[in-house]
Amino acid sequence: PGPTMDLFGDLRRMNKRQLYYQVLNFAMIVSSALMIWKGLIVITGSESPIVVVLSGSMEPAFHRGDLLFLTNFHDDPIRAGEIVVFKVEGRDIPIVHRVIKIHEKENGNIKFLTKGDNNEVDDRGLYKEGQNWLEKKDVVGRARGFLPYVGMVTIIMNDYPKFKYALLAVMGAYVLLKRES
Repeated sequence: PGPTMDLFGDLRRMNKRQLYYQVLNFAMIVSSALMIWKGLIVITGSESPIVVVLSGSMEPAFHRGDLLFLTNFHDDPIRAGEIVVFKVEGRDIPIVHRVIKIHEKENGNIKFLTKGDNNEVDDRGLYKEGQNWLEKKDVVGRARGFLPYVGMVTIIMNDYPKFKYALLAVMGAYVLLKRES
């Protein structure tokens, strides 16, 4: 009998109480992860406190697969040279680029222009049609720290969806079949 048969054999040998316990255990792990994520959102002020760099546009500062930690405190002014993560209308994926120019008005409104360190031109071509500057409302967060290449797992899962489902199946089977010692 192959490993699949062992899996179903283990499931059949578990009594209902053990199965419920393992399902609840799995649900607890998932809900704990969600609570930690929501807590990070509240603490950092960013709707997305952790992002993965998906392109090489910020090399050598950040490489594809680097994990960035963001904050987005609204009373903290944006300055030239800072690395921001912003969302543009019509695009699903946020962009990680550096602020290169700032226009600050006397009423406190700030508009700014971004550019990838590894790009030849500024980001005006990436903004929505007719938009020449970003505003504070476009910012998801500002880079405060990073872990190199930790996000490669995310990139691999996006590039190869079958790998993602296989990994989820293995993790789910492990949690359901793990015996308490």
